[in-house]
Amino acid sequence: MSLTNTRDNYGRVARWLHWSTAALFLAAYCSVYFRQWFSEKQTPENLTALQLHLSVGVTIAVIVVLRVLWRLNTPQPADEPGTPLAHRAAHLGHMALYAVMIVAPITGYLGTGVDTDFFFLFDIPKFESTALFQTVVADGMGLDFKTFEKPIDFIHKDVLGAWLIWLLIAGHAAAALYHHFVRRDRTLLKMTSGG
Repeated sequence: MSLTNTRDNYGRVARWLHWSTAALFLAAYCSVYFRQWFSEKQTPENLTALQLHLSVGVTIAVIVVLRVLWRLNTPQPADEPGTPLAHRAAHLGHMALYAVMIVAPITGYLGTGVDTDFFFLFDIPKFESTALFQTVVADGMGLDFKTFEKPIDFIHKDVLGAWLIWLLIAGHAAAALYHHFVRRDRTLLKMTSGG
Protein backbone atom coordinates (compact mmCIF):
# COMPACT_ATOMS: atom_id res chain seq x y z
CA MET A 1 0.00 0.00 0.00
CA SER A 2 1.26 3.43 -0.96
CA LEU A 3 1.98 6.21 1.52
CA THR A 4 0.24 8.68 -0.77
CA ASN A 5 -3.18 8.51 -2.36
CA THR A 6 -3.69 6.81 -5.69
CA ARG A 7 -6.53 7.14 -8.15
CA ASP A 8 -8.20 4.11 -6.54
CA ASN A 9 -7.36 4.34 -2.83
CA TYR A 10 -6.36 6.59 0.03
CA GLY A 11 -2.76 6.07 1.06
CA ARG A 12 -1.41 5.18 4.47
CA VAL A 13 -0.99 8.80 5.55
CA ALA A 14 -4.58 9.78 4.70
CA ARG A 15 -5.93 6.65 6.38
CA TRP A 16 -3.87 7.25 9.50
CA LEU A 17 -5.04 10.87 9.69
CA HIS A 18 -8.69 9.84 9.13
CA TRP A 19 -8.81 7.05 11.70
CA SER A 20 -6.71 8.99 14.23
CA THR A 21 -9.19 11.85 14.03
CA ALA A 22 -12.09 9.44 14.56
CA ALA A 23 -10.39 7.84 17.58
CA LEU A 24 -9.51 11.22 19.07
CA PHE A 25 -13.08 12.51 18.74
CA LEU A 26 -14.27 9.34 20.49
CA ALA A 27 -11.70 9.89 23.26
CA ALA A 28 -12.79 13.53 23.63
CA TYR A 29 -16.41 12.46 24.05
CA CYS A 30 -15.55 9.63 26.45
CA SER A 31 -13.59 11.98 28.71
CA VAL A 32 -16.25 14.69 28.74
CA TYR A 33 -19.11 12.21 29.30
CA PHE A 34 -17.15 10.52 32.10
CA ARG A 35 -16.74 13.94 33.66
CA GLN A 36 -20.45 14.77 33.37
CA TRP A 37 -21.96 11.40 34.27
CA PHE A 38 -19.53 9.66 36.61
CA SER A 39 -17.66 12.28 38.62
CA GLU A 40 -18.44 15.09 41.00
CA LYS A 41 -17.32 18.63 40.17
CA GLN A 42 -13.87 19.67 41.39
CA THR A 43 -12.85 16.14 42.39
CA PRO A 44 -9.48 14.78 41.18
CA GLU A 45 -11.29 12.41 38.79
CA ASN A 46 -13.34 15.27 37.35
CA LEU A 47 -10.30 17.47 36.84
CA THR A 48 -8.29 14.61 35.31
CA ALA A 49 -11.12 13.93 32.84
CA LEU A 50 -11.19 17.65 31.98
CA GLN A 51 -7.43 17.69 31.37
CA LEU A 52 -7.70 14.58 29.17
CA HIS A 53 -10.49 16.25 27.19
CA LEU A 54 -8.39 19.39 26.74
CA SER A 55 -5.28 17.41 25.78
CA VAL A 56 -7.20 15.37 23.23
CA GLY A 57 -8.70 18.59 21.86
CA VAL A 58 -5.25 20.09 21.31
CA THR A 59 -4.16 16.86 19.62
CA ILE A 60 -7.22 16.99 17.36
CA ALA A 61 -6.26 20.53 16.36
CA VAL A 62 -2.76 19.38 15.38
CA ILE A 63 -4.04 16.35 13.45
CA VAL A 64 -6.62 18.48 11.63
CA VAL A 65 -3.95 20.96 10.53
CA LEU A 66 -1.94 18.02 9.18
CA ARG A 67 -5.08 16.63 7.49
CA VAL A 68 -5.86 19.91 5.78
CA LEU A 69 -2.27 20.34 4.60
CA TRP A 70 -2.18 16.74 3.35
CA ARG A 71 -5.50 17.07 1.57
CA LEU A 72 -4.52 20.33 -0.13
CA ASN A 73 -1.24 18.85 -1.38
CA THR A 74 -2.26 15.30 -2.29
CA PRO A 75 -4.62 14.25 -5.10
CA GLN A 76 -7.78 12.54 -3.89
CA PRO A 77 -8.99 9.17 -5.21
CA ALA A 78 -11.60 9.35 -7.95
CA ASP A 79 -15.27 9.47 -6.93
CA GLU A 80 -17.26 6.30 -7.34
CA PRO A 81 -19.91 6.35 -10.08
CA GLY A 82 -22.96 8.34 -9.05
CA THR A 83 -25.15 11.29 -9.85
CA PRO A 84 -23.85 14.86 -9.72
CA LEU A 85 -26.26 15.51 -6.83
CA ALA A 86 -24.84 12.57 -4.85
CA HIS A 87 -21.29 13.76 -5.46
CA ARG A 88 -22.21 17.32 -4.44
CA ALA A 89 -23.86 16.04 -1.23
CA ALA A 90 -20.78 13.94 -0.40
CA HIS A 91 -18.44 16.89 -0.94
CA LEU A 92 -20.64 19.22 1.13
CA GLY A 93 -20.74 16.60 3.90
CA HIS A 94 -16.94 16.42 3.90
CA MET A 95 -16.67 20.21 3.97
CA ALA A 96 -19.04 20.30 6.97
CA LEU A 97 -16.95 17.67 8.76
CA TYR A 98 -13.77 19.65 8.14
CA ALA A 99 -15.45 22.84 9.37
CA VAL A 100 -16.49 21.11 12.60
CA MET A 101 -13.03 19.55 13.02
CA ILE A 102 -11.55 23.05 12.81
CA VAL A 103 -14.12 25.00 14.83
CA ALA A 104 -14.49 22.51 17.72
CA PRO A 105 -10.86 22.63 18.94
CA ILE A 106 -10.64 26.40 18.41
CA THR A 107 -13.81 27.14 20.40
CA GLY A 108 -12.76 24.58 23.01
CA TYR A 109 -9.47 26.39 23.56
CA LEU A 110 -10.93 29.90 23.42
CA GLY A 111 -13.62 29.07 25.99
CA THR A 112 -11.51 27.09 28.44
CA GLY A 113 -11.07 28.70 31.82
CA VAL A 114 -8.07 26.60 32.85
CA ASP A 115 -4.59 25.91 31.51
CA THR A 116 -4.19 22.66 29.60
CA ASP A 117 -1.80 20.22 31.27
CA PHE A 118 -1.05 18.48 27.96
CA PHE A 119 -1.19 14.78 28.85
CA PHE A 120 0.45 15.80 32.14
CA LEU A 121 3.69 16.64 30.30
CA PHE A 122 3.64 20.45 29.98
CA ASP A 123 1.22 23.35 30.34
CA ILE A 124 -0.50 25.27 27.57
CA PRO A 125 -1.78 28.59 28.94
CA LYS A 126 -5.51 29.25 28.70
CA PHE A 127 -6.54 31.83 26.11
CA GLU A 128 -7.48 34.32 28.83
CA SER A 129 -3.82 34.40 29.93
CA THR A 130 -2.44 35.23 26.48
CA ALA A 131 -1.40 38.59 25.06
CA LEU A 132 -3.81 37.92 22.16
CA PHE A 133 -6.76 37.81 24.55
CA GLN A 134 -5.62 41.01 26.24
CA THR A 135 -5.04 42.84 22.96
CA VAL A 136 -8.00 41.66 20.91
CA VAL A 137 -10.72 40.77 23.42
CA ALA A 138 -10.07 42.81 26.58
CA ASP A 139 -8.59 45.98 25.06
CA GLY A 140 -9.98 45.78 21.52
CA MET A 141 -13.52 44.56 22.25
CA GLY A 142 -13.78 45.70 25.85
CA LEU A 143 -14.91 42.26 27.08
CA ASP A 144 -13.96 40.36 30.18
CA PHE A 145 -13.43 36.60 29.91
CA LYS A 146 -16.83 35.61 31.32
CA THR A 147 -18.66 37.73 28.77
CA PHE A 148 -16.43 36.47 25.93
CA GLU A 149 -16.73 32.84 27.07
CA LYS A 150 -20.55 32.57 26.97
CA PRO A 151 -21.08 32.57 23.17
CA ILE A 152 -17.91 30.52 22.62
CA ASP A 153 -19.10 27.86 25.09
CA PHE A 154 -22.54 27.90 23.47
CA ILE A 155 -20.99 27.07 20.09
CA HIS A 156 -18.58 24.46 21.50
CA LYS A 157 -20.88 22.69 23.95
CA ASP A 158 -24.48 23.38 22.98
CA VAL A 159 -24.24 23.42 19.18
CA LEU A 160 -21.20 21.40 18.15
CA GLY A 161 -20.74 19.05 21.08
CA ALA A 162 -24.34 18.35 21.95
CA TRP A 163 -25.68 17.49 18.51
CA LEU A 164 -23.97 18.78 15.35
CA ILE A 165 -20.81 16.67 15.57
CA TRP A 166 -22.86 13.56 16.35
CA LEU A 167 -25.20 14.29 13.44
CA LEU A 168 -22.32 14.71 10.98
CA ILE A 169 -20.47 11.62 12.23
CA ALA A 170 -23.64 9.53 12.05
CA GLY A 171 -24.34 10.80 8.54
CA HIS A 172 -20.76 10.10 7.46
CA ALA A 173 -20.82 6.56 8.87
CA ALA A 174 -24.29 5.87 7.42
CA ALA A 175 -23.15 7.05 3.99
CA ALA A 176 -20.08 4.79 4.14
CA LEU A 177 -22.22 1.80 5.12
CA TYR A 178 -24.78 2.64 2.44
CA HIS A 179 -22.04 2.68 -0.19
CA HIS A 180 -20.60 -0.59 1.10
CA PHE A 181 -23.76 -2.64 1.62
CA VAL A 182 -26.33 -1.09 -0.74
CA ARG A 183 -24.35 0.45 -3.58
CA ARG A 184 -21.60 -2.17 -3.21
CA ASP A 185 -18.95 0.24 -4.44
CA ARG A 186 -15.42 0.89 -3.17
CA THR A 187 -16.09 4.02 -1.10
CA LEU A 188 -15.49 2.38 2.30
CA LEU A 189 -12.73 0.12 1.00
CA LYS A 190 -10.71 3.15 -0.13
CA MET A 191 -10.33 4.18 3.54
CA THR A 192 -9.94 0.66 4.99
CA SER A 193 -8.42 -2.34 3.24
CA GLY A 194 -8.10 -0.83 -0.22
CA GLY A 195 -9.42 -4.09 -1.65
